[in-house]
Amino acid sequence: MVSKSEKPDSPTVERKLPDWFRVKAPGGENFLEIRKKIKNASLNTVCEEAACPNIGECWDRGTATFMILGDTCTRACSYCNVKTGWPGTIDMAEPIRVATTVEQMGLSYAVITSVDRDDLPDYGSDIFAQTITQIRHRIKDCKIEVLIPDFEGEFESLERVIKSGPHVLNHNIETVRRVFRKVRPRGNYDVSLQLLDRVKKINPYMPSKSGMMVGLGETRSEIHETMTDLRDANCDLLTIGQYLRPSKRHHPIIRFYHPEEFKDLEQAGLEMGFKHVAAGPLVRSSYHADEQHNAAVDKILNPVNS
Repeated sequence: MVSKSEKPDSPTVERKLPDWFRVKAPGGENFLEIRKKIKNASLNTVCEEAACPNIGECWDRGTATFMILGDTCTRACSYCNVKTGWPGTIDMAEPIRVATTVEQMGLSYAVITSVDRDDLPDYGSDIFAQTITQIRHRIKDCKIEVLIPDFEGEFESLERVIKSGPHVLNHNIETVRRVFRKVRPRGNYDVSLQLLDRVKKINPYMPSKSGMMVGLGETRSEIHETMTDLRDANCDLLTIGQYLRPSKRHHPIIRFYHPEEFKDLEQAGLEMGFKHVAAGPLVRSSYHADEQHNAAVDKILNPVNS
């Protein structure tokens, strides 16, 4: 419920990005080498498909987020740049190719995500599990984070992924309850919260993580309410970033948040009990994911000192 004293902002007229959105154009040696390896392996990355603004920084550091189960999503979220449609067949060799590429890149931390596959009986969870197993078999010291869809709330699919042994289970809530249906019409706010809450029931020691975008028409109090909902679902890690409109056919940017506002949200999250909060205009779900994992593990295993 939005209070009378805090009304949602009206849609903005598209304008030039604020100065704090300036980023270095991608093109470093590591960036070019990683792109070559990914293309040679016929793999997709969310870095490219979702037009992530951090692609230059992350790829230059030698990290990437792999997108499995194809490049076509069965849903049509109004903020997302990934194409939608009916994906068709599954590439059963994809888990091996992902693991091989992770090994060739020498990654110590790999993030695996996917499109929504509502066309599959298991929503793609078995391919997630196989990919995790293949990476763990080839690179013993590589940490693995999975950013999963909601599996339409199906418990067995979530359990299958968690029992395959990822180091962090991530599922993005994306936005506040009031705005949710506008931007994720085939999703369900409560199903996403229930999924996150079930993580600890399956593995009490596994860090859980979620992410939000701001600038979609939410109010500050609604952001805090969603953060509270995530903590009530035992979510450990949180990312908060500015929504950027991929094209004119996508949801409009309602407003830009100033970097100082992100600092306030980060502090509020830490006070709520999140073990790590990454908040900033260019923060995305996989941004510095290794740092978040390390913070979560330390506080989960050593709660007295946290």
